[in-house]
Amino acid sequence: MTPRSRRPVAGHGQLHRPAAWSQLLKMLGVVAIVVLVSGFSVAGYVVYDLGQTFSDEVVALDGDDSVPPDIGAIKGGVNMLLVGSDVCEDDFKDGFGNRCSDPESGGERNDTNLLLHISDSPRRVTVITFPRDLMITIPSCTDSDGNASEERSKEALNEAIGIGGQKNGLACVARTITKVSGLEIQFAARVTWGGVMKITDAIGGVDVCVANGISDPDNTQLELTPGTHTLQGYWALQFLRVRHGVGDNGDLSRGSNQQVYMSSLARKMTSSEVLGNPGTLLRLANTVMTNVTPSAKLTNPTLLVQIALAIKDVPLDQINFVNYPVLDDPGNPGVRVVPDYASADQLWAALAANQPIQVTGQRDAVVSATEAPTDSPPDPSTGADASTTPTSDATGGPVALPQNISGQSAAQQTFSNGNGTGG
Repeated sequence: MTPRSRRPVAGHGQLHRPAAWSQLLKMLGVVAIVVLVSGFSVAGYVVYDLGQTFSDEVVALDGDDSVPPDIGAIKGGVNMLLVGSDVCEDDFKDGFGNRCSDPESGGERNDTNLLLHISDSPRRVTVITFPRDLMITIPSCTDSDGNASEERSKEALNEAIGIGGQKNGLACVARTITKVSGLEIQFAARVTWGGVMKITDAIGGVDVCVANGISDPDNTQLELTPGTHTLQGYWALQFLRVRHGVGDNGDLSRGSNQQVYMSSLARKMTSSEVLGNPGTLLRLANTVMTNVTPSAKLTNPTLLVQIALAIKDVPLDQINFVNYPVLDDPGNPGVRVVPDYASADQLWAALAANQPIQVTGQRDAVVSATEAPTDSPPDPSTGADASTTPTSDATGGPVALPQNISGQSAAQQTFSNGNGTGG
């Protein structure tokens, strides 16, 4: 059964000079991948009338003063953080039950954390998903009242935005991701549940393929039969939020399920259906402009154009979505996770060397619709040591990432592996 319809959410406002956006809009299929998910979401990115102010609520990041006016001067690649916030907005809170009605469930969390890395030339794009339940160090952050918090040596990642507060939450998440990854973050953006729904509606929805039915009556109320479904607004958001209904019903399976959506979204955003339709482009640009809170440097039109030009010709097979590698938290196994630093170091090394990567791991929430490449690396279970430093093959082929780094490229079509009971 296809999800029942809900009242669509429309964007508002006037935009001008559409010709100035054509290149910027192309990055929406990659940069905005319009997806911030986990607890909820899809993120949009920054496209706006170059003669207008992008947002009045800009956020200052660490190191803003050192970001050069030309991205070509940023060595080692450009890094952008896309954060999905689960804050309850008055216009949408009625659709989320206890999350928005129970006072004990209040506050704001960064339930989706995507680090987008654009390499130096040749340009490649890698989107790393950090799970919300990742237990890591959250450094001291300044809250909205100017008070510095104490460093928390072991805390769930999704607490960072609340620690920073309404004014500095995005900056606190960026500081936390920098600490765990070692990567400097030049740009960041935040999107709420409402923003996710509006942006998805602006492009007419996203097609997702379901190998087995998905049924989650107690949480998201999502019911999907096997096959292809075009999801919009509320139901697109619920697909991104669904956990009890895909894979092993855990948060890591939800992250992999979201990559089914992201790869389909990337293909649609770069298709003639979006880029070849001026009305859709204008609607999308207006919606993104009014529903994203950016970091200060994302309001610089010159940098925006440069970012768009840097990635507009990146082929889909060089756009990879990967899950940050984790291990069970010994203190709370099956619920919380901790970093798998050995596997992560291999990913960072490949990105630092600007080597093409091959994702070999896949979680049970996803079923591949394409044949495995004939030159796939050996399965570590057969004797290969997955912890060794990755190297390209003799022909200069891609670096095979460890099995504990799951994901896929945007060129791959995959199916959600549901619990088989949707209907």
